[in-house]
Order: sequence, then structure tokens, then C-alpha cells
Amino acid sequence: MKPDSRGYFGKFGGRFVPEVLIAALDELDSAVNEAFDDPTFWDEYHAVLRDFVGRPSPMYRCERYVADLSPVPLLMKREDTNHTGAHKINNTVGQALLARRMGKRRLLAETGAGQHGVATATVGAKFGLPVDVYMGARDIERQALNVYVMRLLGADVHCVESGTQTLKDATNEAFRVWAARAGDTFYVIGSVVGAHPYPYMVRELQKVIGVEARRQTLARYGRLPSDVVACVGGGSNAIGIFSGFVDDPQVKLWGVEAGGEGLESEHHAASLGAGSIGVLHGSRSYLLQSAQGQVRETHSVSAGLDYPGVGPEHAFFKESGRATYPSVTDAEAIEAFKGFARSEGIVPALESAHAIAFARKLAAERSKDDLILVNLSGRGDKDIGRC
Repeated sequence: MKPDSRGYFGKFGGRFVPEVLIAALDELDSAVNEAFDDPTFWDEYHAVLRDFVGRPSPMYRCERYVADLSPVPLLMKREDTNHTGAHKINNTVGQALLARRMGKRRLLAETGAGQHGVATATVGAKFGLPVDVYMGARDIERQALNVYVMRLLGADVHCVESGTQTLKDATNEAFRVWAARAGDTFYVIGSVVGAHPYPYMVRELQKVIGVEARRQTLARYGRLPSDVVACVGGGSNAIGIFSGFVDDPQVKLWGVEAGGEGLESEHHAASLGAGSIGVLHGSRSYLLQSAQGQVRETHSVSAGLDYPGVGPEHAFFKESGRATYPSVTDAEAIEAFKGFARSEGIVPALESAHAIAFARKLAAERSKDDLILVNLSGRGDKDIGRC
């Protein structure tokens, strides 16, 4: 599904930005449409994904993690095996190619868990573009390894000390800087959020996950999965894998949000499960806000899910019923992080551990004739100190 001409998925999306950014978004919209209609853009994109990122990423069948509950095959789409260790690199490769086509001389990014910052710093080094990354002070502290890697790759990491010192505040600062530098700077947004055309553009660049997963599932099992599961913060890895199955109504789509200390505690980041409709970072979607419309503080053990909003296409999927959005608590995610590592020999990112924890619950309700497919969106080296 493409958004309408104003960038809406149903009633969600659009552009809610200062006037100074309209021209930059119009320029980007034109460049995206031109590039996406140009086969040479996609040829170069897929060549870089093949030779630099290491795609296609493998699909792995878990042998032990749910064996005590069910005979259901549990499959992992291994985005953690990508260069830089997460799905984020698919998107930054595409946006760096767009920046080069547009003649932009710098890349600007924000990051929470650091994986998007590392991926942006990586493509900056590869394509010879200077990179500025904005990151909350709290996230800098809890993701120190990724901060080191970003600086090693040559990026300037800017510490944001306002607000909750997390991804929301880093994004606020990145928008402010972009408004002053839009003439020569490309803003590399890391998820399916922001003003049009960002949610559409990022989805198209992450769609490769779902296309590969659909082909691999059919080739190996001769049927589609019964359930596709992914974690949701802003929602890019989930939209990426959902895109391969969204037109197959028999496939159930599950986006797992960060339940933190429980939805009743208000210390969580479940925008779809406990939020309401509003505007954040340039688009209309679900977000966590007070009765007065102020953005609420969030909490998650996972820095990548610690965000008060969600991409507008997920809001559309929620309201249309095409996808369901449960939540998993910090404690359940940490248990899955440890249990999955011990039983499968794979250390997942804490973000991905939310999806894995929900998949274990789901397995108890499924049989050997079903297939559960999880997007293992990143590896957990960065999270060792948190668990």
C-alpha cells in the first residue's frame, strides 16, 4: 500500500513540520519517486546489500527454544548476521545512495540503541560522507560500545542532555539541526516515523527482509508462515518483514511493544497498546501523551524500543485489524534474552528478545502444521551489560 499524495495511510501520517522544512521534504519526495522508478538505483542498492551487507540473510529453524511447549517450527530471519549486526544497515545504504544522487555532502542521524547510528556511520565511511549523530545522554551511557564504534568509523556523536535524554530528545535535536542545514545535509531517519516521505521511504528500503523471508519460507516448507512476529519501537524491522506477507490474510502479523514494568505502571513504551492519537516528530499516529497533549516519559530496558511514538503505517494496521500489537515486559524480555542464548547459541538484541518472548507464548497455542516466523532484528553484544 502506498500512502496517498499527502503521505497518509488512512488517517495516519502526513506532514506536521515547521514551514522551513517543507521545501526539503518536497525535494526528498521528488528524489525518492525518481529513484524508486529507476532500475539502476535498485541494481546498485541490491549490489551493495549483497557484497557489503551480506544479503540474503539466512533463515534459521530453532531446535530447542520452544521444544518443551510445542512441535511448531519456530523460524528466525537472521538480520543479526548483517554487517553491523542489525536490520538498520538495509535502510542506511538506501538513504546514503539517495543522498549521493541529491548531491548532499553530509549525513545527519539520531539513534537510541546505537545500531542506526553505527549503520549511518558505516555508510558514511563507505561513501565518503561526514556524519553527525545525535544521541541522548542516557542512551550514550547504556550503549557505550556502539558509541565507541560510531566514533571509530569517523562519526561525530553529539550528546543530547535535554528531556529524558533518550531517543525522543535526540530526534528533537536532529530535526532542529536539519532545519538549519537542509541545503547540504541529508537527514537519515532510522525508522518508519517522521514526516512524509520518510515512513514510506524507509519501509521500501526495509521491504527486502519480508521479500526474502517469504521466498525462503515457501522454498523450504512449501507454505507461508501462520504467524510473523517482530518487535516494534518506531517499527522499521516489523514493517520490513510484514511487507512480505501483508497481502496474505491467512498470515497473522504480530508487532510486540515494550511493556517495561507493565502497562498498568505507566513505565513502558507501548504507544499502540496504551497510547492515543496525536502528532509527534512530523506525523499523525499513536503516541504516549498526557490528557493535556504533552508527550509522556517512556521506559524500556531496551534503548531501541524506548520511544513514545510509532510509525503511521502501524497505526493504520492496528485500526484496520491487519496486525495485532501485544506487549512484553522488561523481565520477560531479559528471560528470553538469556533463555534463547542458552538454548540456541545466539545472543539476540534486547529489542529482538521482546519478539522472541512473545513467540514462546504463541508457540504454546500452535501445532506442527503451523509456522512461526520471528524477525531477529539485531545481535545482543551491545546489551550484555544490561542483562
